[in-house]
Amino acid sequence: METLDVKINLDFKKLTSIVKLLNPSEKMKLNEAIWDGEMEIPKEHQKLVLQRIKKARGNPARMVPWENAVKMLKS
Repeated sequence: METLDVKINLDFKKLTSIVKLLNPSEKMKLNEAIWDGEMEIPKEHQKLVLQRIKKARGNPARMVPWENAVKMLKS
């Protein structure tokens, strides 16, 4: 089989506009191709998430519904 090397100069904005032209099935295939393989989450990030979960469970009254959180962030 012959191979062909192709170099295409695309900035992120152009690439994004091309990806938006794909149908949902093609987007899913692209997503699977991009994220194929394992991605390791750094230990520091894992620790931070676990600390936040513990804090939330310790004081559930501080939690707000997502819709309310969005409104709070937008104001």
